[in-house]
Amino acid sequence: MSTVPAEAAAEILAELRRLRARLPQLTGALAASADGLVLAHDSAATEAESVAALTAAALGVAQRLSDCTGQGGFRELLVRGERGYTATYAAGEAAVLTLIAEPRVNVGRLHLEARRSSLRISELIDHTLGRRGPGAPSA
Repeated sequence: MSTVPAEAAAEILAELRRLRARLPQLTGALAASADGLVLAHDSAATEAESVAALTAAALGVAQRLSDCTGQGGFRELLVRGERGYTATYAAGEAAVLTLIAEPRVNVGRLHLEARRSSLRISELIDHTLGRRGPGAPSA
């Protein structure tokens, strides 16, 4: 199910739990590969595999829309429903962070905290896969 080693999945899960602690209005948090495989999730109410698959589908459309409108690479997607928000954030090129939030969430704070967590998740995945970030010394 997971595309990262168990140790990395545990670190990603810890990041999701820290994010939920900082934003109590979150009812779910999921990190998934860009192709829809669950990396880690912190939610009892949602089916992680279904959300990951739907996130991958939405990601494809969002990427095409962003490209077609000349807005550059995908960064985030926010959906507001009658009972709250679903937000997806790029976590590097290989993964995404999807959050489910109550309608009373402060959307600005949601973006701020999610962007920080998506960066951390990206760093964890890059470290696991042996990638070097910008400015890292080459071997």
